[in-house]
Amino acid sequence: MQKGRPREFDTDKALDKALHVFWSRGYEGTSLSDLTEAMGINRPSLYAAFGNKEELFRLALDRYVETGPGALQRAALEEPTARAVVERLLTSAAKSLTDPCNPRGCLAVQGALSCGEAAQSIKDELCSRRSASETALRARLERAKVEGDLSPDSDPASLARYVETVVQGMSVQASGGASHADLLNVVEMSLKAWPD
Repeated sequence: MQKGRPREFDTDKALDKALHVFWSRGYEGTSLSDLTEAMGINRPSLYAAFGNKEELFRLALDRYVETGPGALQRAALEEPTARAVVERLLTSAAKSLTDPCNPRGCLAVQGALSCGEAAQSIKDELCSRRSASETALRARLERAKVEGDLSPDSDPASLARYVETVVQGMSVQASGGASHADLLNVVEMSLKAWPD
């Protein structure tokens, strides 16, 4: 059996370029032409390596979560106290959301806000990923409550929802041009509201 021609491009680099395009333009705002131009490949190569646009988006989203800004939460959840978890999560988000090397804002937030009915499966995927993030934070805060780091009357589910809402709001603000300093002010205000 004869093998096909070897790929003439680096799939990891191409995926990183696709991620950047989706992050900048959103799922529906990104055309196949945008992707092939940015990735430096033709459509048959895109389909052969990544499947269709939706499959490519999911792969890019996996990359975003595993090695990009999405990975920041995993690191934050390792902090020794609930307050330290939240502080690291918020300050990391402020830095990432305004990093000049990346598009502003959060792919998972921006992508879901701009999806219409034709891309409902993508919107559902993004909502599911954000929900998983909140669930992970809630589990960490529940552990903090059991360990006595949070008071017995604290509500880990509500605290996790609050923190995720702040992060998502910071994403929208960053997309609108808020600076790193602006977002750090939001972080400071949010931490003042954190229960002692």
